[in-house]
Formats: sequence, C-alpha cells, structure tokens
Amino acid sequence: MTSTQPAPGTAPAPGTHPRGPRAGTGRAAALLVLVALGALIPLLGPSAALHGTGEARPPGAGGTALLRTVLFAALCIPVGELLVNRLARALPDGGAGAPAAPRSWSPAACAAGFAAALALAGLVATGNLVPGALSDIDPGGLHATRDGVLALVEVNAFLVAGLCALSRRPATQLVPLAAVIVAEALRAHPPTEHAPLTGSGLTLVHLSCAALWTGGLLHALRTVRLRPGRAGAALLGRYARVALALLAAITASGVCSSLRRMPPGTVLEQLTDTAYGRVLLAKAVLVAVAAVLALWARGRLRRAADPLSACVPARAEVAALGLAVAVSGLLTALPVPIRW
Repeated sequence: MTSTQPAPGTAPAPGTHPRGPRAGTGRAAALLVLVALGALIPLLGPSAALHGTGEARPPGAGGTALLRTVLFAALCIPVGELLVNRLARALPDGGAGAPAAPRSWSPAACAAGFAAALALAGLVATGNLVPGALSDIDPGGLHATRDGVLALVEVNAFLVAGLCALSRRPATQLVPLAAVIVAEALRAHPPTEHAPLTGSGLTLVHLSCAALWTGGLLHALRTVRLRPGRAGAALLGRYARVALALLAAITASGVCSSLRRMPPGTVLEQLTDTAYGRVLLAKAVLVAVAAVLALWARGRLRRAADPLSACVPARAEVAALGLAVAVSGLLTALPVPIRW
C-alpha cells in the first residue's frame, strides 16, 4: 500500500494541509465549545435580555428559543449542502472523476429538525404554554388554529425532507425545506400585524439567504478538505461570490424588517431598552463580524500564495454564523417591541 504521508524532511505539496491527531482533537474541542455556547445563548438569554426592561418574560422562553435554534440549524445544513453540491458539479472536475463528496449530514439534521418542530407543535397545542403533563397537549386542536397548521406543516416537511435525503434523489429535499421556510415566514407575522405579507416576504428572503450562507459555508469547508489545491480553491471561490450576494440580501431584508418592528425615530432607544432590541443588536454585531471574516477570506483567496489559507478565517466565520443562528432562535422567543 502506498503511503499518503510526505517523506521525512519533505515539505507538503502546495495547497495541502497535513492533519494529525492534535488537529482533529482541537477541532472537536472547538466544536463542543461552539455547541455549548449555542445552547447556553437561548437558554440563559431571555433572562439577560429582559433584565431591567420591565417586559414580562414569556412562558417557556428559554426552551422555545432552544428549540427554534435547533430548527434553524437543522434547516441550514441541508440547504447549504444542496447549494454547495450544485456549485461543485458546475466546476470543471464536477463530473466523472471528481473527488468524493463528504458524507451528508442532511438526514441527521432533518431528524433534529423534525424533533424540534414536533416539540414546538406541542407547545402550540397547549396554547403556547409549557405543558405540565401529556394530557395538557391537545394535538387535535392544532388543525383549528393558524399557528397549529403552520406547526404541523413544519413537522411534516422535516419528515419528508429526511426521507428525501435518504433517497436516490436528495435534491428533492428542496421542496419540503422551502415549505419550512415559508411556514416560518408566515408564523413570524400573524394577520393582526400591520402589512403581514410584506413582513413575511422580508422574512422569507432573510431566512433563505441566511440558511444558504451558513449551511453553504459549513459544507464548502467540509468539501474543500477532500479537494486540496486548485479544485478546493475554485469551489471556495465560487461559493464566496454567491455568499457576497447573499450577504447583500440579508443586510437589506434585515434592515427593512427591523425598521418595520422599530420605526426610525425609536430605533436607538429600543435597541438598548427592549429585550428584542438588545438581542437584535447582538445579532447585528455577529453578522458584521462574520462579514469582516468573509472579506478577509475572500482577500486570501485572491492574493495569498496558498488560496486555501482562506479556510482559517472561513472557519471563524462559521463559528460567528453559528452563534448568530442561536441568537436568532432567542430573538423569536422574545416579545416584539411596541410601535411607538
């Protein structure tokens, strides 16, 4: 058997990055820390955000925020895989003879999304209250309310997406995943809100682009590990061009959505005096950090001697986006500010 390790005293080939047990252990530890932070933000965030605002804490806010964080993360992974796999197929080596793709995380992500959506549907079935016993849950009542129907759509959509991910045509996941995004956009803007369809449209764009950016970068980095040299740099470069457009759409839709929630004359005050504003500000900071890291990675791709050195800031960008997903989950569990 031929060894793949470089001979003693020989430098690794350009574009390759030897990995050892220490590198794998370090990445595993970093992942555990990121997951722990991602869980603590929604669990402890409501108390911190609501402190001193005089606003009432919604029942079960921490659990709801954690479930929505899992749901958003579960949405990002398969959507990102679909995007990057399509970009990889469009490359010159994307056909026969192309390097193997990393193992799909979509089935596991859809299973997690299904579990989170099912738990959220249980909360809706009890009137958005934390059930004290299973007898408090009225599954049949879900069909009688708008929120209940949307919750059932998300449960069934994740189930179908998981089955599609295990089939011979995983690209068919796109339809049920789109149903989840539409259901979330409609849920976030009830009919009692001013111009709810406008708000739902903005959320649809924002959530779709955020899922593509976050999940796409994660899968791109996993794929690049199997495509050293020019092939990996080409894929990362193509993703970077798409991510630039996604960032523009996220920024525009996010600003418009925020101004609908908080009119221009009250933004500065509500960003510090309301729980929603504080968490929104934290999310904006995380997205700004991710954008700076993305520009840093793009600069390395274009000018560095080894383009794959862009993976270093890109990994930090994934971490920032992961925290932004957790903050987004927290944001959905907080009371919406009053339009003054």
